[in-house]
Amino acid sequence: MQISSKFTIAVHILTAMDYFKDSAVVTSSFLAGSVGANPVIIRTVAGQLKKAGMISVSRGQRGMTLARDLSEITFYDVYKAVDCVSDEGLFHFHENPNPQCPVGRNIHRAMEGKLESIQRSMEEQMKTITIADIENDIILDVAAEG
Repeated sequence: MQISSKFTIAVHILTAMDYFKDSAVVTSSFLAGSVGANPVIIRTVAGQLKKAGMISVSRGQRGMTLARDLSEITFYDVYKAVDCVSDEGLFHFHENPNPQCPVGRNIHRAMEGKLESIQRSMEEQMKTITIADIENDIILDVAAEG
Protein backbone atom coordinates (compact mmCIF):
# COMPACT_ATOMS: atom_id res chain seq x y z
CA MET A 1 0.00 0.00 0.00
CA GLN A 2 1.28 3.43 -0.87
CA ILE A 3 0.35 6.84 0.40
CA SER A 4 -1.35 8.72 -2.42
CA SER A 5 0.76 11.08 -4.54
CA LYS A 6 -1.57 13.84 -3.32
CA PHE A 7 0.68 14.03 -0.27
CA THR A 8 3.86 14.83 -2.20
CA ILE A 9 1.93 17.13 -4.56
CA ALA A 10 0.57 19.04 -1.56
CA VAL A 11 4.06 19.42 -0.04
CA HIS A 12 5.33 20.60 -3.44
CA ILE A 13 2.47 23.13 -3.73
CA LEU A 14 3.07 24.58 -0.26
CA THR A 15 6.82 24.78 -0.76
CA ALA A 16 6.52 26.42 -4.19
CA MET A 17 3.95 28.90 -2.91
CA ASP A 18 6.40 30.20 -0.35
CA TYR A 19 9.48 29.94 -2.55
CA PHE A 20 7.92 31.97 -5.38
CA LYS A 21 5.72 34.33 -3.32
CA ASP A 22 7.85 37.39 -4.08
CA SER A 23 8.65 36.63 -7.72
CA ALA A 24 5.48 35.22 -9.31
CA VAL A 25 1.71 35.10 -9.05
CA VAL A 26 1.17 31.56 -7.83
CA THR A 27 -1.77 30.09 -9.73
CA SER A 28 -2.84 26.52 -10.39
CA SER A 29 -1.31 26.77 -13.87
CA PHE A 30 1.97 28.05 -12.45
CA LEU A 31 2.04 25.26 -9.87
CA ALA A 32 1.07 22.66 -12.49
CA GLY A 33 4.22 23.63 -14.38
CA SER A 34 6.35 23.13 -11.28
CA VAL A 35 4.68 19.89 -10.19
CA GLY A 36 4.36 18.47 -13.70
CA ALA A 37 0.66 17.76 -13.26
CA ASN A 38 -2.63 18.89 -14.73
CA PRO A 39 -3.97 22.17 -13.24
CA VAL A 40 -7.18 20.32 -12.32
CA ILE A 41 -5.17 18.07 -9.98
CA ILE A 42 -3.49 21.12 -8.49
CA ARG A 43 -6.86 22.81 -7.92
CA THR A 44 -8.22 19.66 -6.25
CA VAL A 45 -5.29 19.38 -3.85
CA ALA A 46 -5.26 23.16 -3.29
CA GLY A 47 -8.95 22.97 -2.38
CA GLN A 48 -8.12 20.42 0.32
CA LEU A 49 -5.29 22.60 1.63
CA LYS A 50 -7.63 25.59 1.68
CA LYS A 51 -10.28 23.61 3.57
CA ALA A 52 -7.58 22.68 6.12
CA GLY A 53 -6.71 26.38 6.58
CA MET A 54 -3.23 26.16 5.08
CA ILE A 55 -3.72 28.36 2.03
CA SER A 56 -5.94 31.12 0.69
CA VAL A 57 -7.12 31.15 -2.89
CA SER A 58 -8.26 34.25 -4.75
CA ARG A 59 -8.87 34.81 -8.40
CA GLY A 60 -6.88 37.45 -10.18
CA GLN A 61 -3.58 39.03 -9.30
CA ARG A 62 -3.09 37.51 -5.84
CA GLY A 63 -3.39 33.88 -6.83
CA MET A 64 -2.76 31.41 -4.01
CA THR A 65 -1.09 32.43 -0.77
CA LEU A 66 -0.15 30.68 2.42
CA ALA A 67 -2.52 31.13 5.35
CA ARG A 68 0.03 29.73 7.82
CA ASP A 69 3.78 29.91 8.07
CA LEU A 70 5.56 26.83 6.68
CA SER A 71 7.14 26.22 10.08
CA GLU A 72 3.62 25.68 11.44
CA ILE A 73 2.62 23.05 8.86
CA THR A 74 3.83 19.51 9.48
CA PHE A 75 3.89 16.50 7.20
CA TYR A 76 1.14 15.10 9.42
CA ASP A 77 -1.04 18.17 8.83
CA VAL A 78 -0.69 17.70 5.07
CA TYR A 79 -1.21 13.94 5.32
CA LYS A 80 -4.52 14.49 7.12
CA ALA A 81 -5.60 17.41 4.91
CA VAL A 82 -5.33 15.63 1.58
CA ASP A 83 -6.91 12.36 2.72
CA CYS A 84 -4.13 10.29 1.23
CA VAL A 85 -4.97 7.32 3.44
CA SER A 86 -8.48 5.95 3.92
CA ASP A 87 -10.17 5.74 7.30
CA GLU A 88 -9.28 2.04 7.32
CA GLY A 89 -5.65 3.01 7.77
CA LEU A 90 -2.42 2.71 5.90
CA PHE A 91 -2.52 -1.07 5.69
CA HIS A 92 -5.38 -3.05 4.20
CA PHE A 93 -5.97 -6.71 4.79
CA HIS A 94 -6.69 -9.11 1.98
CA GLU A 95 -10.38 -9.91 2.08
CA ASN A 96 -10.73 -13.67 2.07
CA PRO A 97 -8.08 -15.63 3.96
CA ASN A 98 -9.03 -19.28 4.20
CA PRO A 99 -10.73 -19.94 7.57
CA GLN A 100 -9.85 -23.64 7.24
CA CYS A 101 -6.13 -22.76 7.27
CA PRO A 102 -4.55 -21.99 10.68
CA VAL A 103 -2.59 -19.11 9.15
CA GLY A 104 -5.56 -17.77 7.19
CA ARG A 105 -7.82 -18.03 10.22
CA ASN A 106 -5.44 -16.03 12.46
CA ILE A 107 -3.44 -13.72 10.18
CA HIS A 108 -5.58 -10.61 10.64
CA ARG A 109 -5.58 -10.81 14.42
CA ALA A 110 -1.84 -11.53 14.52
CA MET A 111 -0.97 -8.55 12.34
CA GLU A 112 -3.58 -5.93 13.24
CA GLY A 113 -1.97 -4.45 16.38
CA LYS A 114 1.50 -4.48 14.86
CA LEU A 115 0.36 -2.63 11.74
CA GLU A 116 -1.53 -0.07 13.81
CA SER A 117 1.65 0.50 15.85
CA ILE A 118 3.69 1.02 12.67
CA GLN A 119 1.17 3.57 11.39
CA ARG A 120 1.12 5.42 14.72
CA SER A 121 4.94 5.58 14.71
CA MET A 122 4.98 6.92 11.17
CA GLU A 123 2.37 9.56 12.02
CA GLU A 124 4.30 10.65 15.12
CA GLN A 125 7.45 11.06 12.99
CA MET A 126 5.45 13.07 10.44
CA LYS A 127 4.52 15.51 13.21
CA THR A 128 8.22 16.39 13.65
CA ILE A 129 8.86 17.45 10.04
CA THR A 130 7.63 20.81 8.77
CA ILE A 131 7.24 22.13 5.27
CA ALA A 132 9.82 24.78 6.26
CA ASP A 133 12.32 21.90 6.65
CA ILE A 134 11.67 20.94 3.02
CA GLU A 135 11.98 24.50 1.74
CA ASN A 136 15.24 24.96 3.67
CA ASP A 137 16.68 21.83 2.03
CA ILE A 138 15.63 23.12 -1.40
CA ILE A 139 17.25 26.50 -0.73
CA LEU A 140 20.49 24.73 0.25
CA ASP A 141 20.32 22.55 -2.89
CA VAL A 142 19.75 25.58 -5.13
CA ALA A 143 22.68 27.40 -3.49
CA ALA A 144 24.90 24.34 -4.01
CA GLU A 145 23.96 24.26 -7.69
CA GLY A 146 25.60 27.66 -7.79
